[in-house]
Parts: sequence; C-alpha cells; structure tokens
Amino acid sequence: MKIVLVGPAYPLRGGNALFLAHLYEALVVSNDVHVISFSRLYPGFLFPGVRQTDVSGMAMKKHPATHLIDCLNPITWYKAAKLAASLKPDLLVFTWWNPFFGPIVRSIAATFRRLTRRPVVVIAENVVSHEGRRIDLFLTRLGLGLSDRFIVLSAVVEEDIRKLYPSVKVFRSSLPIYDCYQVGESLSQREAQERLGLAGKHVILFFGYVRKYKGLMNLIEAFPAIKRQDPKAHLLVVGEFYDDPQPYRDAIQKMEAQSDVTIVAEYVANEDVHLYFNAANVNVLPYNEATQSGILSIAYGFGKPVIVTDVGGLSELVDEGVTGYIVPPHDTKALADAVARYFREEKEREFSRNVVSRRAENSFNRIREVFDDIRKDLEQP
Repeated sequence: MKIVLVGPAYPLRGGNALFLAHLYEALVVSNDVHVISFSRLYPGFLFPGVRQTDVSGMAMKKHPATHLIDCLNPITWYKAAKLAASLKPDLLVFTWWNPFFGPIVRSIAATFRRLTRRPVVVIAENVVSHEGRRIDLFLTRLGLGLSDRFIVLSAVVEEDIRKLYPSVKVFRSSLPIYDCYQVGESLSQREAQERLGLAGKHVILFFGYVRKYKGLMNLIEAFPAIKRQDPKAHLLVVGEFYDDPQPYRDAIQKMEAQSDVTIVAEYVANEDVHLYFNAANVNVLPYNEATQSGILSIAYGFGKPVIVTDVGGLSELVDEGVTGYIVPPHDTKALADAVARYFREEKEREFSRNVVSRRAENSFNRIREVFDDIRKDLEQP
C-alpha cells in the first residue's frame, strides 16, 4: 500500500514522535510510506516544558518527514491535506492523543476526503486526555468524526471508541517495545549505580515527565513504608516537571528522606536514558490514570520489571507475579508492600527473564498485518 502518516516526527520530542518513528519503520518494510509532520506542535503558552524539539546528541529512529503543519495556521492544514491527496495514498493515517488537535485533524481529513474520496484511519492512543476539560469531548468528536477505521493500543481505549463510534470498525495493536535506547556504551547495573552514586542501593526508578496523573506523589508517600521494610531502598526520580516541583520536594523534606531520594528534574537526552534504566532494580509507574505508557515500553526494552497501578491499559502489559506486580491506584500501602516484597523475595532476575520473553509477544510486532487487515476490510463491498 501507499500510506501517508500524519503526526509529530523527529526532531519533535516525546513518546508520540517515538511511536510514529517505530510505526514508520515497521510499515516501510513492505509499503510506500510518507510522513507529514508539524513545523510547530504546540503554541508556547500551552506547552509546559522547556522545549518541544529534541536536542539530544543522538537521534532515535530518524526517518524522512515533511514538516508542514503549524498548529495555529489553518493555511498549513490545507496545504498538508493537498500534499497528502497529491500522493494518492491508499490510506491517510493520523496519530491521535490530544483533543487540542481536533480542528487540525478534522480540517485535513475533510479536505483530503473531498479531493480523493479515500479512507481515513486514526490510531488512537487515548480518546479524551488524561487531564480533560469540558471542551475536550467536543474537540475529540470533531477530530475523530471522519474516521473510516480506528486502530487502538489498549482495551480501555477500544471501549471508549466503541461507545463514541459504535458503527466504525476498530482494530487492536499496542505500543511497541522501545529497545532503541540500548545503544552506545554498555553499562552493567553496578557501573550505572556507581556513576550515579547509588552503589549497592535498591534503586526504584520513576521516569518520565511529572504531572499529577502520573502519581509520583503516591510513590513519595509510600516511600517511608518501603524504607522501613527495606533499608537499602533508594528512590530515583528522573524527568521534566510539568507540575510545580516544590510540593514534591516539600513532601520529601517533611519525611526527612532527602538522602534517600535523588531527583533529576530535566528532560533526559536520548544518549543518557540507558544510564538510569540500567541503574534501576525496578521501574514503578504509580499512575492515577492512564491508557498505556511509553515508559513501560522503555522499561521492557531494558528488560526491567515493573510495578504498576491497575489503571487504563497498564495492567494489560504486566503479567502479575511474572513480569511485575499490579496494585490498586491511590493505595500507598499496597504500593509500598509490592515494592518491599519485590526486593525481599529477590524477584529481579526471575522477572527480568520473563520480561524478555514477554517482549516477543508484543502485538505491535504484527502491525503490518493489522494494516493488511484494514486494507482487505475496506475493499469489501
């Protein structure tokens, strides 16, 4: 097939661009694939981070893309639709993760369909954003309303899509396993911990940008109970704060745990990601809500066991007592007990072996088959 993908591409940073790069790499093996991306993804006043582009010394999964769409310039939306139409693709495919892009997706899809009458597919990471507002459902319906088929990455999103669009067919996949960070120097766990000044510690990693729904405060509040059960425990928090960091720091100070918690409050360059995951004994995702998580995919890429809360699609990727533990959300006691049990019963080596086996079963490995199924389905009268 000839496929046009529309979404954020490198040098735009973050999980959405990383997903698009893996999708391109998987599809281009047997398809003619073109990517139309953004020249500006968010207006500055809506972006809580430091920068939107990746300034790492190492590009992850770099691929060709036309950077054309300006989020605030409808003329560029029209130009993107005309470019997509001129390529005469079998499918126009959008990646979807935020209602903010509803008018953009609607405009491009409507113009493309008017010019070509060819189908539009949306890959939905979620339906309404984690921190949704009243207008978000309207923008979501606006953006997704012209979709001929959906691809979803978790059961919870499939359920949401079917509620909104019961007559549109939905196909399932998942996030890929992000093993692309295992490049450059090879560090053992001991070497990585020594480099971070954490030699001999039981390192509990929280990785990724910090927002309320990610539940870092749950892990901080659970940490004293973890420490009582495991004196070697050390919490390593790595990521850019989209929330005010002071309440988190105040909570750590109130518990007098400053010496047992390390915070690296920055967006980590691609070439440095391996340092933190190699140092970790376990990756904890204490989310209050979620659909799926690129952080979990990175952890699995490093063969790291995980402890997650039972929200959204997180538990779909974790085999309880095999690749990690699943605990109820907002339950700091259950979270603390799971982490302490993990170290007390020395589960790291066993769970890590199981994670490596689990990676081979990742449904994204069959994404080309999903697109073939969509093509065949659309060809039926």
